[in-house]
Amino acid sequence: MEPLVDCVIEDPRWATFGLEPLALRAVQATLATLAIPQSGFTLSVMGCDDARIATLNADFRGKPTATNVLSWPGWDLANDAEGGAPDSPEAGTPDNPESLGDIAISYDTCAREAAEAGKSLADHVTHLIVHGLLHCLGYDHVRDGDGGVMEALEVRILATLGLSDPY
Repeated sequence: MEPLVDCVIEDPRWATFGLEPLALRAVQATLATLAIPQSGFTLSVMGCDDARIATLNADFRGKPTATNVLSWPGWDLANDAEGGAPDSPEAGTPDNPESLGDIAISYDTCAREAAEAGKSLADHVTHLIVHGLLHCLGYDHVRDGDGGVMEALEVRILATLGLSDPY
């Protein structure tokens, strides 16, 4: 049986930090809030540094700068109507799960942002994993109506984990 979260640690600070259990907790809370089964899916999370995420950002978004988190959905679930709920993903089997997508997260940027905001690194990273997974599930914040839906959902998911509103 495939794990729900498959962590790839490229920067050893993430292993020391405990990215894998934190990511699993964030993913489980997100799926539970959205009433999506936790069996039959997998998500890849890569913990990297600013140099690696800047390369990925340049390659995939044409922006050669570091960022906190990037996501690549497994498929397009977005709703064409602004503010509309995305389609639900279809689960695979426990032995052959469907990929929800991939997330990359940079230790350097996350640590700097958490320090600047006066919040714990764990809380900030949890928020960014939830944020990245919501992108993989078809949510976005380009249009105002979509952004409001996504932000409210993030706040609701984080509250289930005992975390305060990050906005």
